[in-house]
Amino acid sequence: MTQRLDSYRANRPSIELLLRLDKRSDAYRLEHSLADLVRLRVSQVNGCPYCIDLHTARARRAGEMAGRIDMLPAWRESELYTDRERAALAWAEAVTRVAETGVPDDVWEAVRPLFSDRELTDLTLLISAINGLNRFGIAFRRSPE
Repeated sequence: MTQRLDSYRANRPSIELLLRLDKRSDAYRLEHSLADLVRLRVSQVNGCPYCIDLHTARARRAGEMAGRIDMLPAWRESELYTDRERAALAWAEAVTRVAETGVPDDVWEAVRPLFSDRELTDLTLLISAINGLNRFGIAFRRSPE
């Protein structure tokens, strides 16, 4: 797969807008491990090789267990994730697939009691930022380094 365009070089200020949204997650009221799992799962759902590689490596460097990274595509069937993580992952998948799912009420009802208003807003912003970055990576065929 040949990279079509280096969007960072073509228009760095625009890409940095998305990167700032993602980087803002350091100020979110979300656990770093939860944010890492969400970033990785959204990238898996979207099929962005660059972002999957990047977020897998970052999660490992942050101390995430290899088994939890490896089992992420099957998180529903695994007991390795907390109820809060499961709710966040379901929310992340539904928001990522919004055109297909419309973000169902049952997903909302699962996430709502486990996250404050601020946390849900932060989580949804994080999901939106990663989806945007995935779209740049996929559209311009950015490959893992």
